[in-house]
Amino acid sequence: MDDDMAAAEQVTVGPLDLPARVDEALAVQALAFGLTAGEVAVRRHIVLRHMACPGARALGATTPSGRLAGFVYGMPNDRAHWWSTVVQPYLVREGNDAWLDDAFVITELHVHPDHQGRGIGTRLITALTATAREPRSILSAIDTESPARRLYRTLGYVDLARRVHFPSATRPYAVMGAELPLRHP
Repeated sequence: MDDDMAAAEQVTVGPLDLPARVDEALAVQALAFGLTAGEVAVRRHIVLRHMACPGARALGATTPSGRLAGFVYGMPNDRAHWWSTVVQPYLVREGNDAWLDDAFVITELHVHPDHQGRGIGTRLITALTATAREPRSILSAIDTESPARRLYRTLGYVDLARRVHFPSATRPYAVMGAELPLRHP
């Protein structure tokens, strides 16, 4: 076991200069989410564009040696953003499109596989949403029973729409929403 694994419980959650550490964050996401090098290259530009949006902010979970064990970022939702335009018809179908207004979007949340299952994801998402001015939070997750979906439910997220298809994704997603502040497990 390396020093970072031994110190997993000692990670510090705090502000993350995501544009400066985008490659390190995407390496974590690639391992956690199973991304190819091509997918990482596309996401790099997306992350940098998102972080230039008003109200966008990121937190990182850093090990004592300074390595990134996980990260989360999000921003106030804007119906003109690509994600909103894709999920809106599904939310309309379910009578939940009002969730797109006055909501903070969790854009990405990933924890390095060596650090999963230790509460880091919970610490990241609850700390980020605790600073939101919006009264609720929305996100999308692969529409399958998974540790991520269980975590979101534990925090108070409920399914707003399922079987959501993003043009670039092979698997369907669920859009979930929660009133803020999130529940603490």
